[in-house]
Amino acid sequence: MNQIRKVKKVKKHITLFIWGLVVLIAFCLNLLGLMHLIPLFITMPLLFVSIFGFLATWNSRNQFKGFYQKRMWQ
Repeated sequence: MNQIRKVKKVKKHITLFIWGLVVLIAFCLNLLGLMHLIPLFITMPLLFVSIFGFLATWNSRNQFKGFYQKRMWQ
């Protein structure tokens, strides 16, 4: 059981790291857009989606999933 928790924890950390890299790349592309090298209507949604994905992944780490309820009669 502990190995499953460790695997899930490592998986979440890897996912957060990948989203962090995506945010960094989108930010660099946005800087290129601000210099008028890439259109801003392409770079701004990319930056928004990457930040949204990072925050959604980061926020869902410690989510309460409810109590396990054992029924006496079924």
